[in-house]
Amino acid sequence: MVIQIPEKVNKIIKRLQEHGYDAYAVGGCVRDSLLGRIPADWDITTSAKPMEVKALFKRTVDTGLQHGTVTVLLDKEGFEVTTYRIDGEYEDSRHPKEVIFTGKLEEDLKRRDFTINAMAYNDREGLVDVFGGARDLKQKIIRCVGEPGERFTEDALRILRAVRFSAQLGFMIEEDTAKAAGELAHTLKKISAERIHTELVKLLLSPHPAYLRTAWELGITKVVLPEFDAMMKTPQKNPHHCYSVGEHTLKALETVPEERILRLALLFHDMGKPEKRSTDETGIDHFYGHQKVSAEIARKVMRRLRFDNDTLDKVTKLVLWHECPWECNGYSVRKVLCRIGPQLFELLLNMRRADVLAQSTYRRAEKLEKLRQSRELYEEIMERGDCISLKKMAVSGRDLIEAGMKPGKELGETLERLLELVLREPEKNTKEYLLSRI
Repeated sequence: MVIQIPEKVNKIIKRLQEHGYDAYAVGGCVRDSLLGRIPADWDITTSAKPMEVKALFKRTVDTGLQHGTVTVLLDKEGFEVTTYRIDGEYEDSRHPKEVIFTGKLEEDLKRRDFTINAMAYNDREGLVDVFGGARDLKQKIIRCVGEPGERFTEDALRILRAVRFSAQLGFMIEEDTAKAAGELAHTLKKISAERIHTELVKLLLSPHPAYLRTAWELGITKVVLPEFDAMMKTPQKNPHHCYSVGEHTLKALETVPEERILRLALLFHDMGKPEKRSTDETGIDHFYGHQKVSAEIARKVMRRLRFDNDTLDKVTKLVLWHECPWECNGYSVRKVLCRIGPQLFELLLNMRRADVLAQSTYRRAEKLEKLRQSRELYEEIMERGDCISLKKMAVSGRDLIEAGMKPGKELGETLERLLELVLREPEKNTKEYLLSRI
């Protein structure tokens, strides 16, 4: 089994070998190479101690000397080189108290999370696969190295990573590994919000975002995203629906491209439904006002998981507007464009289509046709350059002041009134006409 190692990586490995040290490409880069994928980065493991590595290369960065990691720079490109190590006792379900350097590759591979990430390779020795990672790749299985309970106790984040790798690769989680993940899911409480955030987004942006269901089945979302559990428990007895709120959300996620804002918005779009569910006298469920509650929950959860403000703002806007009932006419579409902007409107159309496709077939053709017409109107509006914001209006606050108005509330209200006028009749967006309407 031959892996094509990049020239610079090979150069580092061979230099270490020439000076009597072992060195291998290791971990995810080996896994991805065996899957026929292009690795995002290449990590190197070696028997050389950090200071010995530094002595062999002209330019290095002390990335994490206490953990044995040195970054070697070749032509401004960095490659992490880490000494074989044995992790000491884990005190916080995340980091070892200490690391012990070792001369044995197998000891280093033994501490890694999953078999598919515990393989090493160099051109001299070929593939080193002590724990059956290549076999598990072939069988499409996520399996812990050694005893699953020990691996998850060492680092609780591995519990969520198991689901994330499963979603990224389309693999099943091995039975004992899944059992241990479920039993120890509660230890994820010890993991930082930033780490949970990163893994959740990677799962959502994977080819199989609906594997979030696995996280629910194992009790993981109960700890890191309890709002999702409420959705899975909420039925939708309504002609427009055929799934629970949670299953509807999973189906919707599967129908859109791997776009971060879009998939996050779909995750949150119906989170307010459990709270707003009501059943009428005929037994039909309704969820009046769930959009606003969903946006509020999205804001709360995203703050809890330390999302940046820009992402939070875009996602909550999409969630709030995802069921806005606009008519298929230019004014209605311009009005929505004015509220959320062209970039989010594109995502909103995709979001609404996903929402429809994850519902029952009741009136589906009618809904999709309305979306098609809305997209057509949107494209015509953008091509014509219709005014959809105060910035594009032919008059500004300065123009109104020069025409005799005083700065203040009345001036702002006048601008809004003029904008409403040109949203209805874009051909009237001329300075002469608008000033005549003051």
